[in-house]
Amino acid sequence: MTTEALRERLLADLAAAGTPEAVEAVRVAALGRSGAVTALLKTLGGLAPEERLRVAPRYQALREELAAAIEAKKAALSEAALASRLEAERSDMSLPARPVPRGTIHPVSQVMDELAEIFADLGFAVAAGPEIETDWYNFTALNMPAEHPARAMHDTFYLAGEPAGRVLRTHTSPVQIRAMTGASPPLRIIAPGRVYRADSDATHTPMFHQVEGLVIDRDTHMGHLKWTLTTFVEAFFGVTGVALRLRPSFFPFTEPSVEVDVGCSWAGGRLAIGGGDSWLEILGAGMVHPKVIANCGLDPGQWQGFAFGCGIDRLAMLKYGLADLRAFFDADIRWLQHHGFGAHDVPSISAGFSA
Repeated sequence: MTTEALRERLLADLAAAGTPEAVEAVRVAALGRSGAVTALLKTLGGLAPEERLRVAPRYQALREELAAAIEAKKAALSEAALASRLEAERSDMSLPARPVPRGTIHPVSQVMDELAEIFADLGFAVAAGPEIETDWYNFTALNMPAEHPARAMHDTFYLAGEPAGRVLRTHTSPVQIRAMTGASPPLRIIAPGRVYRADSDATHTPMFHQVEGLVIDRDTHMGHLKWTLTTFVEAFFGVTGVALRLRPSFFPFTEPSVEVDVGCSWAGGRLAIGGGDSWLEILGAGMVHPKVIANCGLDPGQWQGFAFGCGIDRLAMLKYGLADLRAFFDADIRWLQHHGFGAHDVPSISAGFSA
């Protein structure tokens, strides 16, 4: 068989090979130890030099051509197999995807943001402090020495171990003490955060949220306090011309002390803040007690101020019509999806607050 005839036969066999195994059989038949092309190359050693120079290039060219064709055939079969597998495993990306659960902002977090925005507009900074406090910051500096009966009102969680005298803070008032001892007046701060008391029912939980405000300056008075609270209530509840009533009360860290009521109505069984013939207590306030100012290293003869505080959870309940405080802490995704806020519902004075 001539070299050309052998070439055409082997290439035809390769073209007919439809599997990797068939291609390998063609390779062995052509280029294996006993292959046809290998046999031709072995004959070169017995040829005369002139004849060897004439036929050797044809044999080598045939070998290289077949080797390249075999590799190309293997690659083509491999690509075809991959394409077939991808076709079989193809996913239809045009099918509708299952909805991803949408997270929500908790009403308490939303109200905290609203408070920060309102009071920032009034020149207040947001201050924070530790939730594990010392007895001095939580009670003594606030005019509640060891024997003071007001301590019994707080149902305090005391921490065992060393150092002694540590408590879970019962209010955010220690932040006011830290602010007065850590910076020079004048001061205007609000202190939102978690607080702890041993109490639990529909309107009380062992952990809840509170915000307190503090202003220390040289000439503050009760008129400034009432204006600040009126401005806050109108902005928070979205009403104008709100009526506030200040009733005498007692807090050991303020003198005089007041409970603050806001005018409201219950028309149709629905609470409406800002008018009507009813009153609703919303917070406590007063002028900072001179002893508290002195405990913080300030001269009460030069500095005075006012403070106020209220429950953030209660504000959320009043504004958004939530009846049971315990639901705030149940982590029920259905409740959160119904009462929560979108991630882009960012409160602002200019854009308004979510109602």
